[in-house]
Amino acid sequence: MSDRTTGPAHPRIFVDKQSPQAFRAMVRASEAVKATAAGAGLDRTTVELVNLRVSQLNGCAYCLDLHTRKALEAGESAQRLGVLPAWRETDVFTPVERAALELAEATNDPTDTAAQTSAYAAAREVLTEEQISAAIWVAITIGAFNRVSVMSGHPVRRA
Repeated sequence: MSDRTTGPAHPRIFVDKQSPQAFRAMVRASEAVKATAAGAGLDRTTVELVNLRVSQLNGCAYCLDLHTRKALEAGESAQRLGVLPAWRETDVFTPVERAALELAEATNDPTDTAAQTSAYAAAREVLTEEQISAAIWVAITIGAFNRVSVMSGHPVRRA
């Protein structure tokens, strides 16, 4: 079967389209994680900062484009989005956001146990256990979507 994902113009398979049932399950999981984060008291901008930071680390242009727009819609500032890659070097993020970002980075590298220990210690100072769990789930979920988009070669279109 030939479609827009095959041939010389796009040599990769859009795995979300090729396996829609699996992708729909990921979307349902993502919706549950979003509800979990809201229920734990993580605001939408914190969730989008985590989505963006993990997408930056994974080099996922598609998710960076999508979640930049979502963050702006949620009221995030261009300044904070611009300095997000260097979040540790600024004072523009709240303690809750900083803890969530540190957890996100530690979650994204499962082999760095020192980073995980440090992230948990910092998070326990400002986040509830429900918020810690939710932040980790947000990072896990966006990481999975990053891999779908990177392996599929999802394009970013000029807005």
